[in-house]
Amino acid sequence: MEEKSHPIPDVVNRPNQFSYENGIVVTHVEPGLARGVLRAGPTSVNPHGMIHGGAMATLADTVGGCCACSRGGRCVTSSSSMEFLRPAQGDLFCQATPKKMGRQLSVIQIVITDTREKTVATGTFTFFMAGPEGEKG
Repeated sequence: MEEKSHPIPDVVNRPNQFSYENGIVVTHVEPGLARGVLRAGPTSVNPHGMIHGGAMATLADTVGGCCACSRGGRCVTSSSSMEFLRPAQGDLFCQATPKKMGRQLSVIQIVITDTREKTVATGTFTFFMAGPEGEKG
């Protein structure tokens, strides 16, 4: 039996999408789990040569949103908090898992690691679940 891939990465990884244009690729989505990578480039760094906190927040928000929508539907970010634990350089990897998957709100935990598998940031993102694709709110 052939495994069917999740449709979310096909949408998020398209050219002209905000995340794609900022070096982010969603690499895996299944119900209750999403992973992605920030391919760090010259526009990903702050004046000190470290990955910009905004780039990490964009990675976390993108991957977290994919996790929130991984069982179907659409979502928008309601709130977020990030803990930047150490400076980061190079490519970064994000994993998102649910703390709560709800009908109206989903709360997603994210962990960002570097190429040495050191945790560089964690965060909690709350998403407003806007209903099934095509449904107007």
